[in-house]
Amino acid sequence: MTTLVPKLRVEDLCAWYGERQILDRISFDVPAQRITAIIGPSGCGKSTFIRCINRMHELVSDARVQGQVQLDGEDVYDRHVALEQLRRRIGMVFQKANPFPMSIRDNVLAGLRLTAESPVRDDEAVEPALRSVALWDEVRDRLNHRAETLSVGQQQRLCIARALALQPEVLLMDEPCGSLDPIATARVEDLLGDLRERFTIVLVTHNMQQAARVSDRTGFFLGGQLVEFDDTDVIFTQPGDRRTEDYITGKFG
Repeated sequence: MTTLVPKLRVEDLCAWYGERQILDRISFDVPAQRITAIIGPSGCGKSTFIRCINRMHELVSDARVQGQVQLDGEDVYDRHVALEQLRRRIGMVFQKANPFPMSIRDNVLAGLRLTAESPVRDDEAVEPALRSVALWDEVRDRLNHRAETLSVGQQQRLCIARALALQPEVLLMDEPCGSLDPIATARVEDLLGDLRERFTIVLVTHNMQQAARVSDRTGFFLGGQLVEFDDTDVIFTQPGDRRTEDYITGKFG
């Protein structure tokens, strides 16, 4: 297994909703400028895990977390960490495209307008963000149109552009292709290949083939625990745990 510089380090991470424990002592490193896939059956804690990384988990009133998530060596749960700055450094894209009810241009600028310390100039942010998701040529002549006029696949790429406009260091993606057709899914997967050169990406997916195609490292979650974490080609060809093999070959899940 190749040694890579960690961008994130997770140590003994546990998470609860009320009295129900969702994650149990998760520990592994997420390498910088690589794609790390998180796989596992429904209810195994995948989405909760990435929500803990940028502290969205605590938005639920009865949720709590124990353990550490370090970003460049700093614990994101330290009381001195500013949440606004943290969520700017760690962006998130959800399974269902959620463009805001406004224009394409304003969607890209929404996060910047909320967090920027100085006024944002449209021409300095909109085009680069849309180009980064291969959407600029498709929408350049209708930037003032409502985002809802885009196809579902285009809306998802717009949401990715909105996150990238903030220039995050880490991008969390929770089933970003879950509601897309095969053509739109292929566009997003091609996009991931380009983005891995600039960002650290953590990708939650139910799609085994997608994880095998796009990721560098893969972690298999089961029952709130990390069963195995390794290079993706190892996980899919020579897994070290029988439960991993059973899952990726479709015996359960």
